[in-house]
Amino acid sequence: MFLFTEDCLIGIEEIDNEHRHLFELLNKGLYLLQNQYVGDQYYAIKELLAELEAYADRHFAYEEAYMQQIRDPELILQRPQHMMFRERILEFTVKNIDDFESQVEAIEELINFLAKWLYQHIIGSDSMIGKLPPLEEWMLRENPCEFVPEYETGIDIIDKEHRILFEIAERTNQLVRSYVPGDGYEKISAILTELKDYTKLHFADEEEYMQSIHYEGYEAQKRAHEAFIARLNEIDVKDITGDPKEYLESLMEFLLGWLVNHILRADKEIPAK
Repeated sequence: MFLFTEDCLIGIEEIDNEHRHLFELLNKGLYLLQNQYVGDQYYAIKELLAELEAYADRHFAYEEAYMQQIRDPELILQRPQHMMFRERILEFTVKNIDDFESQVEAIEELINFLAKWLYQHIIGSDSMIGKLPPLEEWMLRENPCEFVPEYETGIDIIDKEHRILFEIAERTNQLVRSYVPGDGYEKISAILTELKDYTKLHFADEEEYMQSIHYEGYEAQKRAHEAFIARLNEIDVKDITGDPKEYLESLMEFLLGWLVNHILRADKEIPAK
């Protein structure tokens, strides 16, 4: 059974309740899998997929309207993720599930998709809703990539690596701001790769430190790190559609926003030795 635990709460009641419901639908699929020998489950699977379609339309509409209302930068990145979820569920609705083996295969695949989506999307994306300054305020900051004393944790290795992350983010931001369509893809791609690689190194060092002091918040931090890395791995400038400059600017807003929020709300809770 998949449990809706405290680290899945984002603090917005309506959205948290909708997430609880998605956990219920996931467990409904798990029940079908565990009771696969009771007979033909064609109609039960079709019913679950219909519920998931209805859920996606209702939940994503509310979530996107909420983010739009508060001018949340996260909305720009969440819209395509929501669309991907809808398309994936639609793919399941046209699968051949006429026989027992195809039904088991479809349920297993659906459960794996939903479980991955729930933990990565809620912890890695929805946890950011309402945490970032509205777009106008964020964009008006003189230098959003500056590592200020407010971000210091008092742990030397973590603070040192955070400064380096902000330096890489600054160089990335400068390239993005000066980007001219049709030029600069290779430079931006290279520095985004540098940012990804250093972020992974930093998270590994941070997790090693937390383990060394037996920090009780280690597991929640590790899940947040994994979800963020998954988001980074999805980034490929070659796949950009629409306005590349607008996308890259919104990408930097997300990356910087996540980093700042994670430092202030999670990393600063880690005790120094």
